[in-house]
Parts: sequence; structure tokens; C-alpha cells
Amino acid sequence: MSAIDTDGQPAEELPLAGVRVLEFCHTVMGPTCGLMLADLGAEVIKVEPAPQGDRTRVLQGFVVGAFSYFNRNKKSIGLNLKSEEGREILHRLVADADVVAENYGPGTAERLGMGYEELAKVNPRLIYCALKGFLPGPYEHRAALDEVAQFMTGLAYMTGPPGQPLRAATSVIDMLGGIFGAMGIMGALRQRETTGRGCKVRSALFESSAFLVGQYMAGQAVTGVPPVPLPVRGRSWAIYETFDTRDGGKVFLGLTSNNHWKTFCDVFERPDLKADPRYDTNEKRLDAYDFIRPLVQSVVLNYTAEEIIDLLAPEGIPIGQVGQPGDLFEDEHLNAAGGLLATMMTTGERAKLPALPFTIAGERMGLRLDPPELGEHTHEVMARIGLSKAEVDALIEQEILR
Repeated sequence: MSAIDTDGQPAEELPLAGVRVLEFCHTVMGPTCGLMLADLGAEVIKVEPAPQGDRTRVLQGFVVGAFSYFNRNKKSIGLNLKSEEGREILHRLVADADVVAENYGPGTAERLGMGYEELAKVNPRLIYCALKGFLPGPYEHRAALDEVAQFMTGLAYMTGPPGQPLRAATSVIDMLGGIFGAMGIMGALRQRETTGRGCKVRSALFESSAFLVGQYMAGQAVTGVPPVPLPVRGRSWAIYETFDTRDGGKVFLGLTSNNHWKTFCDVFERPDLKADPRYDTNEKRLDAYDFIRPLVQSVVLNYTAEEIIDLLAPEGIPIGQVGQPGDLFEDEHLNAAGGLLATMMTTGERAKLPALPFTIAGERMGLRLDPPELGEHTHEVMARIGLSKAEVDALIEQEILR
């Protein structure tokens, strides 16, 4: 596959230009970490097991498509770390790398001869990021998955109805753990500018999930009352929910401040409600919920979803159509603002997928390389460490490289 021109900054102007990363990762957590670094301009070399490659390429079900989403802007080589020759190549690659990221199971990297202590002897400036289930402590040798962490920390308890804990509908902990790993790497790179030495960075699923539910822990600490699952939560605002529209759609509408309520009354010409002292604070409107909610629904039902949004959004009232992920392919805002990147999928077709959700100096991080074919960059990368094409071809034949 070829490099893709991006409307964003040239690669050499991106924040992490010149940083070289070796990514030994699969599925979601580790590749998310590598994606963050790659989109920010680092050269991320995805080191896949030879000869079969990252199994995420062929996974179906819930994570189908994950390889294409989490591996843009990366290069790929195949390397057999179970062979003596493979480990020798690894050490040669590590010698001029800035970062190694791995999300193997507990103890696997060490058994393969690529733990931090061994690689730091090869390159003392190396930043080594281990993305695991748990940070050091009594659980650190356990295997874990996104869903395990969600259930252990109570995130699933908070998401589902009482007695029916439910995981979040995306790999939120895998992705968050990868993002935290990338943040740790960037902090360590900055620290290396002062110390001249690398270090080990760790990120973990359990602690990432604990961070998310920390707001509920804080609430319990303040009130002394354990939080209840979101589907049966107490109301904080009188209007903060979905409403049916005339065209059979739904919108989510929030009237969370007194100004929102007054504006709502102005838009629909209800000075009587605006002036009524029974509804002039959120607390009073909460008490009058059984009246306010049907009233708002009766108003909204006079409009299509598009019409009610066009009426209220310009007035500063939080409102949005209730959609599905597939709706975002043609979302006018994402398409207008560089928020979708036309990425090559494993099917050979392009699909528009979300860019990183931030700008730097007004620029979105763009697409420079499509998700790589297995071993697409093996000859290029091996040439850097002095291997000829003939030598690389021979090692591919022996399944040491791919």
C-alpha cells in the first residue's frame, strides 16, 4: 500500500517527528498506544510475529475491523522472536529505537528475551512501555481483558440495570489504557531530555478502569452513600434525556440551567412558564418533573429531529439527534472538519474512520500511511541494520522474518 497525502501537517512538522517506536502489540490496548504516537508523527514499526502476523488481522465478531482502525500510520515487519536469529535482529533494531511498546501477557516479554532489563542493556536511552492488565501489586501476574477490568472495578455495575452488570459498548478500557501508555511514553521522552536515560513505563487496564469510576468513589466519600447503577440514578437536572420527534426519531435534550429553561420558554413563546415561580429553579423543576417532562415532550413532538435541533442548538441549548455509529460516516461536522480519515480496510475498500479527537495549532492529525500489509516494510527496516535484500529473502524463507 502506498503512503497517503494528508491535508494536515507534513510528517516532519508533527510533534513526535524523529521518534522511532517498535510496537509489539495486538488487538486494541497496545495498538491504541502506537496509534497515538504514530498519528503524532513518530515512526511506529509494528513488529508482528512471523510468519502468521498479528492475529487481530483476521479476528471476527466484536473486534472485526479493529486492525484497520488502530494501525494506520504504522509500518510492519514480521519477526520470529522464538529464534536466536530473531532475537539478534531485535537487539539490532532496539539499538537505535527510542521506544518499545508491548502488551504481551505477564512474563511473556521476559521469556522471549525482550524484557526491559535486557533491552536497556542494549540501549540505555530506551523508553520501554509495558501495557498490562494490572500495575505492580498483588494482581500484577494475572491476565486481564477490558471486560474483566470493567467488572472488577464496578464500571459494569454502574452501566447496567440493577443486578445486570453490563460492559460499556466499546473497548473503552483498552483504548484508555493505550492512551495513558502513550501519555506515559511522552512524559518519559521529555524526562530523558534531562536525564539522558530511558526508563520503564507501565499502563494497565484495571487502574485505567478504576480511574474512570473514581468520580463515583469521590461521590460516595462525600455522601456516604454507595452510587446506584446509571439506569436508576437519581436525577440531577429536570430535563436531561431523550424525546420523540414528529418524524419518528429521537433527540437528546438537556435543560440543565435556569438560562436554558428561560431560553426554551422564549423560543416556544411561553412567557407564562418563564414567569411562573414554581419552575424558576432547577430544584423546583425537578419537583415538578411529572408536569415538565410531558410538557417538553408535547412541544418537541411538533417538530422533526432536524427542525428541533435547528431551533434550539443556535440558542445555546444542548441538543443532538440520537444516532448510530454508522451515521458518522456522513456526519457533516466530522467531514467538514477533517475528523474522518479515508482508511484502507482489509477488504481492499476505503472507509472514513475517526481521527484523533484534538487539534494542535489548529491542525488535525492526518493519514500518512494506510494500515500496513504484514511485512510490507521488512526490507526497508532491515536495510537500516545492514541486511541485504538477499539476506532478508533468506530469512523470510526460514520464517525468521516475514
